Amino acid sequence: MKGVILAGGTGSRLRPLTNLMNKHLLPVGKYPMIHYSVMKLKEAGVKEILLVTGKQSAGLYTEYLGSGSQWGVSITYAVQEQAGGIAEALGLAERFIGRDKKFVMLLGDNLFQDSLEPFLRDFESQSEGAMVLLKEVPDPERYGVPVLTDGRIVQIDEKPARPKSSYSVTGVYFYDAEVFHVLKTCRPSKRGELEITDVNNAYALKGRLAYRILSNWWVDAGTHESLYEAIRHVWKEEEG
Repeated sequence: MKGVILAGGTGSRLRPLTNLMNKHLLPVGKYPMIHYSVMKLKEAGVKEILLVTGKQSAGLYTEYLGSGSQWGVSITYAVQEQAGGIAEALGLAERFIGRDKKFVMLLGDNLFQDSLEPFLRDFESQSEGAMVLLKEVPDPERYGVPVLTDGRIVQIDEKPARPKSSYSVTGVYFYDAEVFHVLKTCRPSKRGELEITDVNNAYALKGRLAYRILSNWWVDAGTHESLYEAIRHVWKEEEG
């Protein structure tokens, strides 16, 4: 199975740090943030990786990661010309993934403790559709929130004022090749971006969106507070 890491965006919530560099290159523990996504995929057996980033920082990524050989993986790069949303960035992966292939996609600012390997195995045995990873959080209204009925996701509400569950949809997604057809049916949201929630809801509507739950810590390191939280978790792990 191939892997895709999305590492674009403007990082507006992390300014002024991101006035200097892309947020996925900010240090977390001993390494840049992007390092952990690459390692999570490698440790799960995913060796072919596409990294999607903006043109302003592409050179910095190639300087650090190179071809990926020193990390035991093969990295291909794709450039998102402007910030058009997660789903638009995903569309750049179609040629890399190929026809009739399943793949895993990570948002590069999501850091987590669980191994991806058991989730990959579950998705490989899933006949069709998509799968997302959930995490129970104290503030679900900040995230995409799954509406769960009879053990399945029937809908995902984006940043709802009154969440219908205490779970967040994390930035770890598993898709079959149908996702590229789904993307072509999506329309930009009010903020002018193609939204990944719309993609996932298209699967949910057909009853093809499975889920699993993360057991250990997970951080969406997109704010100063959550970046600090990620650093604390990572340092604790690295120090043993």
